[in-house]
Amino acid sequence: MPHLNTLHDACCKCPGGVETLRSATVALRNVSTPLKPTAMRALNPVYSALPTTIFEHMSGLARSSGAINLGQGFPDAPPPPALTAAVTRAMAERSQHYPPMAGVPELRDAIAGFYRRRQRLDLSRDEVIVTSGATEAIAAAVLAVISPGDHVLLFQPAYDAYAPLVRRMGAVPVFVPLRPPHWHYDRAAIEAALTPRTRAMIINDPLNPTGSVMDAATRAMIAAIAVAHDLFVICDEVWETVRFDGGTHVSLLAEPGMATRTVKIGSAGKIFGATGWKVGWMVAAPDVAAVLAKAHQFLTFTTPPMLQWAVAEGLGDDGLIDATVAGWAASRAVLNQGLAACGFAVMPGVATWFTCIDLAASAIALDDRTVAERMVREAGVASIPLSALWEGCDAPRHVLRLCHCKPAAMLDEAIGRIARWRERLIQS
Repeated sequence: MPHLNTLHDACCKCPGGVETLRSATVALRNVSTPLKPTAMRALNPVYSALPTTIFEHMSGLARSSGAINLGQGFPDAPPPPALTAAVTRAMAERSQHYPPMAGVPELRDAIAGFYRRRQRLDLSRDEVIVTSGATEAIAAAVLAVISPGDHVLLFQPAYDAYAPLVRRMGAVPVFVPLRPPHWHYDRAAIEAALTPRTRAMIINDPLNPTGSVMDAATRAMIAAIAVAHDLFVICDEVWETVRFDGGTHVSLLAEPGMATRTVKIGSAGKIFGATGWKVGWMVAAPDVAAVLAKAHQFLTFTTPPMLQWAVAEGLGDDGLIDATVAGWAASRAVLNQGLAACGFAVMPGVATWFTCIDLAASAIALDDRTVAERMVREAGVASIPLSALWEGCDAPRHVLRLCHCKPAAMLDEAIGRIARWRERLIQS
């Protein structure tokens, strides 16, 4: 049907045009009877069948009830003042238009320099693609590496974006469990999960939610399997600086044979506590990076330039990075020591913004989902049940995740609320 305004324009240019318009409008109304309502066409089943993420669910409960939110991982404090000053200066003095698709040269160089200094990776600008957050980097890597019908190994517990992205590609996620309390990678379990269609693995190191870190033997084992079976490895290493054991992160990218089969993913949001900035990146061999860039260009294309220039400044300041982590180490000590003093079993973990507690060992005879739901309503503290980051019926159901990068007073209040709630639970 012609647009009504077009018909109006044509009718008013001839004698009797207005009357013609009226007659035509009446006629169109008479013949254009509404169709009977029909059911909405089916949307993509990968997404239409998904529930709201556990992070949004628990944060929503915290917002509606006024609970302390130790569920979703983000610091309550703003990013370091030097970083805020840098982005303000860039906004005032530099371009606010489309930057280069792969990232501004200053940031790509800064990322390469950051890894050269801190992880001894010999990188160049051509191996770095800047993305709008690490989740976009994961999506671009999946799009670039995986094809329909491929099998992809995922290690549980896992960030809940991995499996939907793999499925959306028409590929098949194959889950390999990591078992508490140390969450070790078992070679026999990995090799048993391999098939002739296995194309890739997605590795998260350090691991969210457990705070565990791969040791050298595990990295060598993963690399040997990848080389032997000609696999790509997408390495989600966003927590690489957020370590509290004095150790330096070592990337799987540095293992023999892995330079051309690894996509390393990083995040300014995690390094600087600037989660809302959504600045991430992918690192890979130049020919791989060129294909990653083609996937990225049709996702977000680019990332705000003022944020990129500010992150470039921040990555050149090791003192700023180390001081930021030291602040989180102090808040982590408040939560971990406070929980332990109240009789909670704090599980081993040396990285990330998260502390896990063993509910059964803490005299709480409920599963983690029940505890999370009841605790936010009855104690006023939001948390994340680890089983929400696990597919299948074999999930551990006795582990609860709490975020520790919060002000000390808030953590003290949360500890008191949780402890009193547990006492009431035990006595009931």
